[in-house]
Amino acid sequence: MHEVKALLREYDRARAYTDALWKDLTPDEVVWRPNENSSAIGWHLGHQAHVAHFMIRNLIAAEPSPDPELDGLMDSAQPERFRGALPTIKRLAAFRDTVAERVHARIGAIATGQVGAPAQLTVVATTLLTAVINHEYQHDQWIGEVRSDNLGHALPPAPDSDQITRLDGYLVLNSLG
Repeated sequence: MHEVKALLREYDRARAYTDALWKDLTPDEVVWRPNENSSAIGWHLGHQAHVAHFMIRNLIAAEPSPDPELDGLMDSAQPERFRGALPTIKRLAAFRDTVAERVHARIGAIATGQVGAPAQLTVVATTLLTAVINHEYQHDQWIGEVRSDNLGHALPPAPDSDQITRLDGYLVLNSLG
């Protein structure tokens, strides 16, 4: 159970790093696309939350989307040119925050044994959170590249955690075991 709580802290750390990558940008910078086949920073922000929601929904607790209109837009299976306009920054931030609250609620219930089959769900939660954290960092890499290479902004320092390392240039979570 302690490992799940540690992973929740790492999830918060990953989300905080994402916030450091985008919250000081202008709305125009967040929705700007380097070219028609590239995603805007805003799309990556929504996609990170979209994947976290679907992982929780499909593996732990069936619940409706916090913003069903964003589901098709934030799905990476949808080709860039068919995704449509991004929502407002406020809506993206609210979507991300709502998903994070749900991740904490669902995983927190597992960590405190308030679910049926807590041992089995702990295994699922550990694997799920590891994937969600690594996915957050995967898209942080791309957000960072647009931020620095295309928009000319300095990158914030990498998260301060002995639980992460770089592989192939990407931040990834070490095993907490």
